[in-house]
Amino acid sequence: MNVKDIERSIIKTYRKDIWRKFTEAINLYNLVKDGDKIAVCISGGKDSFLMAKCFQELKRHGRINFDLEFLVMDPGYSKKNVKIIQDNAFKLGIPIHIFPSDIFASVQAMNPKSPCYMCARMRRGYLYSMAQSLGCNKIALGHHFNDVIETILMGIFYNGKIETMLPRIKSENFVGMELIRPMYLIKECSIINWANYNGLCFIGCACMLKKEDSKRSEIKNLIKDLRKSNKFIEFNIFKSVENINMKQIMGYIDMDYRYNYLDDYDE
Repeated sequence: MNVKDIERSIIKTYRKDIWRKFTEAINLYNLVKDGDKIAVCISGGKDSFLMAKCFQELKRHGRINFDLEFLVMDPGYSKKNVKIIQDNAFKLGIPIHIFPSDIFASVQAMNPKSPCYMCARMRRGYLYSMAQSLGCNKIALGHHFNDVIETILMGIFYNGKIETMLPRIKSENFVGMELIRPMYLIKECSIINWANYNGLCFIGCACMLKKEDSKRSEIKNLIKDLRKSNKFIEFNIFKSVENINMKQIMGYIDMDYRYNYLDDYDE
């Protein structure tokens, strides 16, 4: 497949499952505005590379006037994986800007209980900083629909709280910067199908410190099993954080304020 065929597959072959879902998220959550300069953050995996191609198509065919930078942060990848990323960027026609960091080594030295969480936070800080230095006001990450629903269940089962990834977040540490997730409504199976259709191979996490993947795998398998008896299970999990009945919950946390339903029970 050449780059034109790959681009055509997004807006033609996978128009319903990928392109429409991408533009739906852009419109529904107001992710892209005139004048934006967006740092599209590419990890080297299938999700972020597809996101980059979708952004190129949106800029080419859309009505919004915005600019793009394609950032690849090297947290300590092997030379082999860096080469794969470079080859895929060339094959897909994406002008990437690679910048180094020592995140893998730093996380390993800290030896935290949750290296994936620490790595993600550090990556985000580096990406915000680099994006801001390039004049960007937003960074885009490639989290997809399945990441969202898995995060909901992981929060319930392993942390005892209800929360999820949001499609749009203002940065607390970088003034004027936002994080957006335009792949929010795209299912992982659609991304896999697109990559296979075009004969594309991407890197995975590529981190030797990865420990939390087993928990996410457990959640993936649980959802897969539940889907056998309820074909709407994924949609229901997704909608659960939009349909919270505030009169039927024990309590909630709003910033530093913790509310318990008994606080105003007798009023």
